[in-house]
Amino acid sequence: MQAIMETLFDVVYLATVVTLGVLMIKKSKGNKQYMLFGIMAVVLGAGDSFHLVPRAIAMCTTGLENYTVPLGIGKFITSITMTIFYILLYYVWRKRYNISENQGLTIALYLLAAIRIVLCLFPQNAWTSANAPISWGIYRNLPFAIIGLIIIVIFYKSAKEHNDISFRFMWLTIVLSFAFYIPVVLWADVYPLIGMLMIPKTCAYVWTVWIGYNDMIRCEKK
Repeated sequence: MQAIMETLFDVVYLATVVTLGVLMIKKSKGNKQYMLFGIMAVVLGAGDSFHLVPRAIAMCTTGLENYTVPLGIGKFITSITMTIFYILLYYVWRKRYNISENQGLTIALYLLAAIRIVLCLFPQNAWTSANAPISWGIYRNLPFAIIGLIIIVIFYKSAKEHNDISFRFMWLTIVLSFAFYIPVVLWADVYPLIGMLMIPKTCAYVWTVWIGYNDMIRCEKK
């Protein structure tokens, strides 16, 4: 039953974010903010599929233990695409609030993203091992968490300063995604049930994408 329910959830999730992303790209009509948001949503769905598809196949067939390598490779790819996701979200912020300065912040985010990606490339991560070290999970997620914190702060401050009703909860979606993700990184290997927190984490990302899509639809109706 768990395999069926989780697989259905993943299918709905991937189909939803990719569909919304494609629609935003098609309907952006030269609006770079919505174009970036659409690309961001497609990157999110496409990246997560590398991990979720093998996981669904494993759960519906011979079990996760027999799919360690594809699951590990998928997790590696997802780690890279999630980093790209947040860089794109940063540029959505710049476009939405007409930010032309803050080059120091841009450099800092690129540096953090580069550090994160380089750390993901180290063989010590043991992506394809059934006993990957928790320590490297922490190392590679430290710069990722800092990126997330920066995105939270800038969206919170800008939405408040501009009285941006449509994006007033964007910061909260990122807070929730990290709040559910961090315990999984730290304790899921010891307490497998903690892995269930990936479901509300995924819902938080759907909320992120929906905020952008809903704002685009609202602007179209004006």
